[in-house]
Amino acid sequence: MLTAGFALFCYRRRVSIEQSSPSDPSEAGMGVAQPAANRPQNVVARSLADIADQVGASLVAGDAFVTGIALSAASTQPGDLFFAQPGARTHGARYLADAVEAGAVAVLTDAAGADIIDATTGLSALPRIVVDGHPRRVLGGLAAWFYDQPARALKTIGITGTQGKTSTTYLVDAARQSRHTGVIGSMGTRIDGVAVPSTLTTPEAPQMHALLALMRERGVEVVSSEVSSHAITMGRVEGLRFDVGIFLNLGHDHRDFHGTQEAYLLAKRELLTPAMSCVALVNVDDRAGRRLHADADLNTQSFSVTGRDAHWRAVDIDLRLDGSSFTVIGPDGQTERFTTPLVGEFNVSNILAAVAALEIVGHPLSASVEGIANFAGVEGRVQFVPVDAEFQVVIDAGHKPEAINALLRAMRPLTPGRIITVIGSNGNRDAHKRPLMGRFSAMASDIVIVTDDNPADEDPATIRRAVVAGTRGSRAEVFDVGGRAEAIHKAVELAREGDLIAIVGKGDERHQIMRDGVVVPHSDPDEVEWALRQRARS
Repeated sequence: MLTAGFALFCYRRRVSIEQSSPSDPSEAGMGVAQPAANRPQNVVARSLADIADQVGASLVAGDAFVTGIALSAASTQPGDLFFAQPGARTHGARYLADAVEAGAVAVLTDAAGADIIDATTGLSALPRIVVDGHPRRVLGGLAAWFYDQPARALKTIGITGTQGKTSTTYLVDAARQSRHTGVIGSMGTRIDGVAVPSTLTTPEAPQMHALLALMRERGVEVVSSEVSSHAITMGRVEGLRFDVGIFLNLGHDHRDFHGTQEAYLLAKRELLTPAMSCVALVNVDDRAGRRLHADADLNTQSFSVTGRDAHWRAVDIDLRLDGSSFTVIGPDGQTERFTTPLVGEFNVSNILAAVAALEIVGHPLSASVEGIANFAGVEGRVQFVPVDAEFQVVIDAGHKPEAINALLRAMRPLTPGRIITVIGSNGNRDAHKRPLMGRFSAMASDIVIVTDDNPADEDPATIRRAVVAGTRGSRAEVFDVGGRAEAIHKAVELAREGDLIAIVGKGDERHQIMRDGVVVPHSDPDEVEWALRQRARS
């Protein structure tokens, strides 16, 4: 059986790896960069010649010193090396003039990008590096080297799964009470509880390594990061090896990107390889997790909340509408009783993953108890709305079939009355999952109100029909209500004593995305409050 001490050994071994020293830019008169808020303050400039050596390419049109790496003109800072790479619609080299205007002093591109640059007036003399193949293949490793391997100074926890990534990253932070802790994910980046600007669930490699360098600079010790399947496939975590890679679960999502469910699983499996993680921590309550655990080719620990044989187990679980309590048992006999305001078995599983990963990297299980007890949850994730009424209202960001199923199954034994579910599905995304969303909603609900989420460029009624189709054959009463605000008002109007209204899909979002990218203000919590006021007056 793998002991919890392995990851610390692996971590110490990693930090002993010899690191490249940055070139001394003093002869060129280059000083410390003046970076954006999401970059470290103390960056020593690198010479373009050293960068060319690092990626195995040659210089064109002279040398320069650079103090950052940018993938877009919008994110370019003075002194940056601009990565111009091919995209789905056009080549990044076509935006080089904008990047230069923003302060880029050099460019790294491929042969196609070099041709575009040579044909562009005023840019052919810009110092450049031209690489063979796609520039993305060197991006992650270069970014890690450029910022002097920041992850090696941190204890890093990478988290993948169809649902629960955001909550688990925040649970890691909560268990440490936001002390010397960083979080990277879909709700942004946080350092010691303070927000830092970032983009994407998992930032692109230059921003990821810059954020890690910023965290190192600010004294962070532990970082938890969401690692999406897109991020793995697109190389956003290249150059980074996590101390612990966590697999939470696999559901139906991102078929529009990966093509098949098997390809989606294989993308997530990459996190659980020796190249990307030191130790794997796998949920064996999940069918895909059991497969990954059996096939893993690195040191692996398992966790379970359902009584399965696992390294880490949650037992004596007490689930209530006002919170949960349970005992965690670790592989070396560690035992602690946890209480949490969070509701549902899935939250117990997320907490177990978070505290087990922390124990593996050296944060004792006992030190996590207080922080978990005081953590009220992530906004928009199983968020109960204060209601001065005889029924309950919960709002959740879940927009995948399994997430909806887990939420409603958790609420069913805790709800004396009916469950009224308000649900929609996004446009321009994964049409195949819409009937499943309807099916899972109807299986666990008494009333299902199908409405709009972010219809985008699709016909909202067509999306709703696909969701409604999945409810056929169920006992649930089903309503098709186009406007989301109207659907919420309908749910509040129907609710009676002992009922629970579950409004899923948007969580803390403050808008809806309509045709042609039009953004319409909308807030599920605000709409609930307005509907409750109207009900009270009637």
